Amino acid sequence: MQNFCHLSSAICHLLTAYCLLFTTLFLPNIVSAENPKEQYKKLQKDMDTHKKKIEETKRREHSILEELERTNRDLGSMETELRKYRKRLRITEGEINRVETEIDANKAKLDKQREWIRRKLRILQRYGYSSDIILLLSTSEDMAQLMRRWKYLEALTLFERRVMEDYKENIRGLNEKENHLKSLRAEIKKNVEKIMAKEASLAEKKKEKETLLASVRGEKSSYEKMLRELKEASKRLLEIIRKSEETDTYAAKGFHGLKGRLLWPVDGRIAIPYGAQKDTQFNTPVFRNGIYIKADGDSPAKAVHAGKVVFAEWFKGYGQLLIINHGEGYHTLYANLSEIFYKNGDIIKGQQVIGRVGESGMLNAPGLYFEIRYKGKPLDPLQWLKRR
Repeated sequence: MQNFCHLSSAICHLLTAYCLLFTTLFLPNIVSAENPKEQYKKLQKDMDTHKKKIEETKRREHSILEELERTNRDLGSMETELRKYRKRLRITEGEINRVETEIDANKAKLDKQREWIRRKLRILQRYGYSSDIILLLSTSEDMAQLMRRWKYLEALTLFERRVMEDYKENIRGLNEKENHLKSLRAEIKKNVEKIMAKEASLAEKKKEKETLLASVRGEKSSYEKMLRELKEASKRLLEIIRKSEETDTYAAKGFHGLKGRLLWPVDGRIAIPYGAQKDTQFNTPVFRNGIYIKADGDSPAKAVHAGKVVFAEWFKGYGQLLIINHGEGYHTLYANLSEIFYKNGDIIKGQQVIGRVGESGMLNAPGLYFEIRYKGKPLDPLQWLKRR
């Protein structure tokens, strides 16, 4: 009996040990299985994180030039609005100057009239007026003299009346001009506030572009992708030029004889030269089809020679682009413009202003990108432009 009791006790201890081991190993899973909502939330969170990573990867894979172009278009719209506000400001300032000049002239005239009225009133106060008239008329020698003196007095009265009416009109005009000046000053204050707000937005957008370009320059794969896209853009330009040659009837001669004599399209200095180069950061080979001339923002860009416009709009990688056909297979390209003044089909004279220099291309600095092409093939612009 005693042995049986010892055996029962041992079995109980063994069962207890098994229960503890089961609880330790499997209870967390049972608890987790009993809370499926928490598991679903965790799974959903993981899926969202994974989705964001996929979207980020896709964003990096999309066209760098397209993103830059969107940024450049936004910048272009802001700059256009800013120019409008500045133009309004200049017009308002000119109007203020004109009104202030008129006010000064009115005040000078009023001062003279006021002085005349003061003298007249002093004379009337000292000598009277009606007695003088009676004396003057009564001392007339004959009827003819009386009539003459009457007409003189009538003319004098009419003159005095005109002076008084003119004086009142000048006062009224002065009040109107001063009110107009007040409204112009209020308008100029609003314009200044709008300009400041637009300039702040423009600076923010330029910072975005700078950040985007910095990220491209800082990552070799992105930089190489951008170069490939620029190469594709250059090929599309070649197609545009060839197509224009096939369809355009414009014919002119003489461009081939201007090598080394063409006037520069903008005042500035060469920032990026033509030809084969190596990127210093990534040691990547680059070929530039044209030159980048650094210039002041909004500087006038001029046609180097007479010709016909065959392209005038946004072009991916080049910003606002204008292409001129000079005949005999020669074309010049003007890119990175902030404004284009002409459209397809327009005839351009040599040194005619065709637009304004901007920042609509790949670089985040004002300047003009310039190319010369013969039958679509790029030529070194420095061999054609006049030495300086």
